[in-house]
Amino acid sequence: MQAARGKAFIAVAAVFVLTACGGKGAPELMNLRTGSGPDEFAIVPPKPLEMPETLTDLPEPTLGGTNRTDRRPEDDAVIALGGRPGAAGGIPSADSAIYAHAARFGVDSGIRATLAAEDLEWRRDNNGRILERLFNVNVYYKAYRDQSLDQQAELARWRRLGLRTPSAPPRKAGEE
Repeated sequence: MQAARGKAFIAVAAVFVLTACGGKGAPELMNLRTGSGPDEFAIVPPKPLEMPETLTDLPEPTLGGTNRTDRRPEDDAVIALGGRPGAAGGIPSADSAIYAHAARFGVDSGIRATLAAEDLEWRRDNNGRILERLFNVNVYYKAYRDQSLDQQAELARWRRLGLRTPSAPPRKAGEE
Protein backbone atom coordinates (compact mmCIF):
# COMPACT_ATOMS: atom_id res chain seq x y z
CA MET A 1 0.00 0.00 0.00
CA GLN A 2 2.79 2.35 0.96
CA ALA A 3 4.73 1.52 -2.22
CA ALA A 4 1.67 2.26 -4.37
CA ARG A 5 1.30 5.69 -2.74
CA GLY A 6 4.98 6.41 -3.34
CA LYS A 7 4.69 5.49 -7.01
CA ALA A 8 1.56 7.63 -7.38
CA PHE A 9 3.34 10.58 -5.76
CA ILE A 10 6.33 10.20 -8.07
CA ALA A 11 4.04 9.98 -11.11
CA VAL A 12 2.16 13.15 -10.11
CA ALA A 13 5.43 14.98 -9.37
CA ALA A 14 6.82 13.92 -12.77
CA VAL A 15 3.71 15.28 -14.51
CA PHE A 16 4.11 18.63 -12.74
CA VAL A 17 7.81 18.82 -13.59
CA LEU A 18 7.20 17.99 -17.25
CA THR A 19 4.35 20.50 -17.45
CA ALA A 20 6.56 23.21 -15.99
CA CYS A 21 9.25 22.49 -18.58
CA GLY A 22 6.89 23.00 -21.50
CA GLY A 23 6.91 26.00 -23.79
CA LYS A 24 4.72 29.00 -23.10
CA GLY A 25 2.66 28.44 -26.24
CA ALA A 26 2.08 32.16 -26.83
CA PRO A 27 4.14 35.25 -27.52
CA GLU A 28 5.26 37.26 -24.53
CA LEU A 29 3.24 40.25 -25.75
CA MET A 30 0.03 38.31 -25.11
CA ASN A 31 0.96 37.58 -21.51
CA LEU A 32 -1.45 39.67 -19.43
CA ARG A 33 0.91 40.06 -16.53
CA THR A 34 2.29 43.54 -16.21
CA GLY A 35 5.96 44.23 -16.30
CA SER A 36 8.58 46.38 -17.89
CA GLY A 37 9.10 44.76 -21.27
CA PRO A 38 11.13 46.11 -24.15
CA ASP A 39 9.81 48.98 -26.23
CA GLU A 40 10.17 47.65 -29.77
CA PHE A 41 9.84 51.15 -31.24
CA ALA A 42 12.74 52.48 -29.17
CA ILE A 43 15.21 50.18 -30.90
CA VAL A 44 16.76 51.80 -33.94
CA PRO A 45 19.70 50.03 -35.57
CA PRO A 46 22.74 52.30 -35.45
CA LYS A 47 24.80 53.27 -38.45
CA PRO A 48 28.35 51.93 -38.67
CA LEU A 49 30.84 53.57 -36.33
CA GLU A 50 33.44 55.81 -37.88
CA MET A 51 36.83 56.80 -36.57
CA PRO A 52 37.76 60.50 -36.85
CA GLU A 53 41.05 61.61 -38.37
CA THR A 54 42.26 62.64 -34.91
CA LEU A 55 40.69 62.06 -31.55
CA THR A 56 41.00 65.77 -30.78
CA ASP A 57 38.30 66.38 -33.44
CA LEU A 58 35.72 64.73 -31.20
CA PRO A 59 33.31 67.10 -29.44
CA GLU A 60 32.71 67.00 -25.70
CA PRO A 61 30.03 64.43 -24.90
CA THR A 62 26.73 65.96 -23.80
CA LEU A 63 23.89 64.12 -22.14
CA GLY A 64 21.07 63.73 -24.66
CA GLY A 65 23.18 65.24 -27.44
CA THR A 66 23.79 63.91 -30.92
CA ASN A 67 26.58 61.58 -31.97
CA ARG A 68 28.67 61.36 -35.11
CA THR A 69 26.95 58.34 -36.63
CA ASP A 70 23.30 58.94 -35.75
CA ARG A 71 22.84 62.69 -35.82
CA ARG A 72 19.02 62.50 -36.02
CA PRO A 73 17.90 58.98 -35.03
CA GLU A 74 14.25 60.01 -34.53
CA ASP A 75 14.09 61.32 -38.10
CA ASP A 76 15.67 58.09 -39.36
CA ALA A 77 12.99 56.10 -37.53
CA VAL A 78 10.20 58.25 -39.00
CA ILE A 79 11.61 57.71 -42.51
CA ALA A 80 11.92 53.95 -41.91
CA LEU A 81 8.22 53.83 -40.95
CA GLY A 82 7.23 55.71 -44.12
CA GLY A 83 6.78 59.18 -42.65
CA ARG A 84 8.31 62.56 -43.23
CA PRO A 85 10.56 64.10 -40.56
CA GLY A 86 9.18 67.36 -39.23
CA ALA A 87 5.63 66.60 -40.41
CA ALA A 88 4.52 65.25 -37.03
CA GLY A 89 2.42 67.31 -34.70
CA GLY A 90 -0.33 68.39 -37.04
CA ILE A 91 -3.19 67.05 -39.10
CA PRO A 92 -2.34 66.88 -42.83
CA SER A 93 -4.77 68.93 -44.94
CA ALA A 94 -5.84 65.79 -46.81
CA ASP A 95 -7.02 64.29 -43.52
CA SER A 96 -8.72 67.36 -42.04
CA ALA A 97 -12.26 66.30 -43.04
CA ILE A 98 -11.95 62.81 -41.54
CA TYR A 99 -10.38 64.27 -38.39
CA ALA A 100 -13.21 66.80 -38.05
CA HIS A 101 -15.77 64.00 -38.39
CA ALA A 102 -14.00 61.79 -35.85
CA ALA A 103 -13.64 64.67 -33.36
CA ARG A 104 -17.20 66.00 -33.76
CA PHE A 105 -18.16 64.96 -30.19
CA GLY A 106 -14.93 66.26 -28.67
CA VAL A 107 -11.43 64.97 -28.14
CA ASP A 108 -10.04 63.69 -24.84
CA SER A 109 -6.40 64.72 -24.70
CA GLY A 110 -5.68 62.14 -21.99
CA ILE A 111 -7.29 59.19 -23.78
CA ARG A 112 -4.09 57.13 -23.95
CA ALA A 113 -3.51 57.36 -20.20
CA THR A 114 -7.19 56.63 -19.51
CA LEU A 115 -7.20 53.56 -21.75
CA ALA A 116 -3.91 52.31 -20.32
CA ALA A 117 -5.27 52.57 -16.77
CA GLU A 118 -8.55 50.86 -17.69
CA ASP A 119 -6.74 48.06 -19.53
CA LEU A 120 -4.36 47.54 -16.62
CA GLU A 121 -7.34 47.20 -14.27
CA TRP A 122 -9.02 44.78 -16.73
CA ARG A 123 -5.89 42.63 -17.00
CA ARG A 124 -5.51 42.51 -13.22
CA ASP A 125 -9.14 41.40 -12.83
CA ASN A 126 -8.80 38.77 -15.60
CA ASN A 127 -5.36 37.40 -14.78
CA GLY A 128 -6.40 33.77 -14.68
CA ARG A 129 -6.87 31.25 -11.92
CA ILE A 130 -4.19 30.17 -9.49
CA LEU A 131 -2.89 27.24 -11.57
CA GLU A 132 -2.99 29.33 -14.76
CA ARG A 133 -0.82 31.95 -13.07
CA LEU A 134 1.41 29.31 -11.47
CA PHE A 135 2.12 27.62 -14.81
CA ASN A 136 2.14 30.89 -16.80
CA VAL A 137 -0.79 29.84 -19.02
CA ASN A 138 -1.82 32.34 -21.68
CA VAL A 139 -5.25 33.73 -20.71
CA TYR A 140 -5.29 36.54 -23.30
CA TYR A 141 -8.07 35.16 -25.50
CA LYS A 142 -10.17 34.14 -22.50
CA ALA A 143 -9.82 37.57 -20.87
CA TYR A 144 -10.82 39.50 -24.00
CA ARG A 145 -13.39 36.98 -25.32
CA ASP A 146 -16.41 39.21 -24.55
CA GLN A 147 -14.79 42.12 -26.40
CA SER A 148 -13.89 40.23 -29.58
CA LEU A 149 -15.82 40.38 -32.82
CA ASP A 150 -17.48 37.27 -34.21
CA GLN A 151 -16.02 37.54 -37.71
CA GLN A 152 -18.37 35.10 -39.40
CA ALA A 153 -21.51 36.71 -37.89
CA GLU A 154 -20.31 40.16 -38.96
CA LEU A 155 -19.59 38.90 -42.48
CA ALA A 156 -23.10 37.43 -42.69
CA ARG A 157 -24.59 40.73 -41.43
CA TRP A 158 -22.81 42.76 -44.12
CA ARG A 159 -23.86 40.29 -46.82
CA ARG A 160 -27.50 40.38 -45.65
CA LEU A 161 -27.37 44.17 -46.06
CA GLY A 162 -26.30 43.59 -49.67
CA LEU A 163 -22.91 45.23 -49.21
CA ARG A 164 -19.81 43.98 -50.96
CA THR A 165 -17.23 42.22 -48.85
CA PRO A 166 -14.03 42.06 -50.90
CA SER A 167 -12.23 40.06 -48.24
CA ALA A 168 -13.48 37.69 -45.62
CA PRO A 169 -12.03 35.98 -42.57
CA PRO A 170 -11.11 32.33 -43.09
CA ARG A 171 -13.69 29.83 -41.97
CA LYS A 172 -13.00 27.94 -38.77
CA ALA A 173 -12.36 24.20 -38.97
CA GLY A 174 -15.62 22.28 -39.29
CA GLU A 175 -17.65 25.27 -40.51
CA GLU A 176 -19.61 25.04 -43.74
